Parts: sequence; structure tokens; C-alpha cells
Amino acid sequence: MSVGELVKVATVDEIPINGSKLVEIDDVRLAIFNINDGYYAIEDVCTHDGGPLVEGEVVNGHEVECPRHGARFDIRTGAALRMPAFEPTPVYDVYIQGEDLLVEWPR
Repeated sequence: MSVGELVKVATVDEIPINGSKLVEIDDVRLAIFNINDGYYAIEDVCTHDGGPLVEGEVVNGHEVECPRHGARFDIRTGAALRMPAFEPTPVYDVYIQGEDLLVEWPR
């Protein structure tokens, strides 16, 4: 398995705890979240109807609720946790290098 390219998406001070930031890499929208145990990147798409997860509320410490119909996803794994979504949303590894947040992006 080849390692992806590390792409800078933010700095650690840009995203407060329970906050998020929208970024785009190669025409793919990503929601970068800062939750209590670290930074996570998931595709900014509710698999139910394409809603913007970056606009959702962080609940239970590690879940994001889609603002459209209330589906929930695990920010850490992308797993769909509550209907109407059944399919997970893709996740990407996040690394901290100094003050920079980097996402591992597939080649």
C-alpha cells in the first residue's frame, strides 16, 4: 500500500475544540474537526442526501449531526450512527507537524 501525500489544511489554532473547518483538496470537500482527543478529517458529505457535515453540531464528544435530517456520523471513523444515513462517509488521517495540520491524501 502506498502512502498518500501530506497536504496542509490548517494550523492547530484555527479550529477550536468541538469546532470544524471546511477545506477542499482536488475538488473534494473535507470537514476537519477538533474534538477532545484530536483532529479528524471526514468527507463533508452526509451519505443520506449530500448534506454539509461541517455545518453540523458536534454531539456526544465524537459525533456530528447532519443539519438537514439529523443523521449522525462518528467523526473518528466515518461510521453512520443514526438514520436516515446507513453508509459511512470517508475518513482521512490527520497529522500534526509543528503548528500545521496535515491530511494524508491518496495519490
